[in-house]
Amino acid sequence: MAASAPFASVSNRLLDRLSREDRTRVLESCEAQDLEFSQVLAQPGDAMEFAYFPTGSFISLLVPMGSQSALEVSLAGNEGFYGVPLALGIAISPVQALVQGSGTAWRISAARLRREMARLPGLRDCIDRYIHVVMSQVIQTAGCTRYHLIEQRLARWLLMTADRAHRPVVPITHEFLAYMLGVRRVGITEAALALQARGLIAYTRGVVTIVDRRGLERAACPCYRLDLANYELAFQ
Repeated sequence: MAASAPFASVSNRLLDRLSREDRTRVLESCEAQDLEFSQVLAQPGDAMEFAYFPTGSFISLLVPMGSQSALEVSLAGNEGFYGVPLALGIAISPVQALVQGSGTAWRISAARLRREMARLPGLRDCIDRYIHVVMSQVIQTAGCTRYHLIEQRLARWLLMTADRAHRPVVPITHEFLAYMLGVRRVGITEAALALQARGLIAYTRGVVTIVDRRGLERAACPCYRLDLANYELAFQ
């Protein structure tokens, strides 16, 4: 589930699917926001006051698994939005929503989102389709976490993140990667070194650069390509 032309200039692909009239109406109910890296938008059990349509930012959805660990189950960038529970009529967050990529987003209140969804069938349809995409991604991630090698999962995660950052450079530490993928740091270090030895990535001082994107796509588990296919299928 990623941009079809990575690293290109972006808006929000979900809102772009609306008619001009509907898009204008939705944006009139939104306010522009600058989201900061590591900003927490919600914790599990928090009341959700806003939904976000990222444009230049992206948001990780994490399930805490104990005091020192968590697992990323989904990632929302400019291909979609953060606020699925609100769209389903539930105002409580089931996950931690963490800004992983700083940048811009459109923010809309829970009440206004529900109002516009009721009034605009086009918006309701787009959001319903995106909810299907998120469910598919969560299901795929569950199987991926259980059955695929760390190296494959790391390649998938780097591609997904780079797609949403719209550039081949990902500021990240091995410690944070281990946190996101729910594995030990030594496993991430070994996987990153293996990808680097194959000339697919470069890693220096907390920054990963994708050197050979096609090669990294081949190194990733099939889940990455399935995510892309599920997104395109949902919006046919």
